Amino acid sequence: MSAENIARRGVLLAGLALMASGCMPTIGGLGGSSSSGVTLDRRYRRQRVAYDSTEPVGSIVVDTSQRYLYSIEGGGYAMRYGVGVGEEGLSLKGRATIGRKAVWPSWTPSASMIKRKPRLAQYAGGVPGGPNNPLGARALYLYRGGNDTRFRLHGTNEPWTIGTAVSNGCIRLTNDDVIYLYERTPEGAAVLVV
Repeated sequence: MSAENIARRGVLLAGLALMASGCMPTIGGLGGSSSSGVTLDRRYRRQRVAYDSTEPVGSIVVDTSQRYLYSIEGGGYAMRYGVGVGEEGLSLKGRATIGRKAVWPSWTPSASMIKRKPRLAQYAGGVPGGPNNPLGARALYLYRGGNDTRFRLHGTNEPWTIGTAVSNGCIRLTNDDVIYLYERTPEGAAVLVV
């Protein structure tokens, strides 16, 4: 058996363990391709698109109804990413800034998340960063007025949820896409969520 097959089997088994533990809240249909082997619907794949915006170059616009994040490039273009968004009533709207960034961030469910989904109580002490963490490979933390909003743009270990409304309010990207966005977005960048 090749090392690649062993690695894929490990990822699959780890995913099954996470599902059984309640850390992975949903399972959707597999549809398009990323480094995880999941195939994403073509419309949710990262691509440069024509996009007229009055937002400054380097800012981010998240269209929660269409399930897209746009990184404004200027000249009428943006890099578009497919995203997963918050369940009804659980999303941030309006303006924010990237107040902090993290590689393989740790995650601790909030008290309100545990109240809505009691099975998350087992993670109240936090989950260290790494491949099994629900925030994925990178996180960009949204701030308002210098305060953490508790909402994030982050990776996901559930790439099949891209294009759906399943999160506790954060914006999910594939791990490949969040790494790409992370490298190109500085702290202080403006974010508009509509």
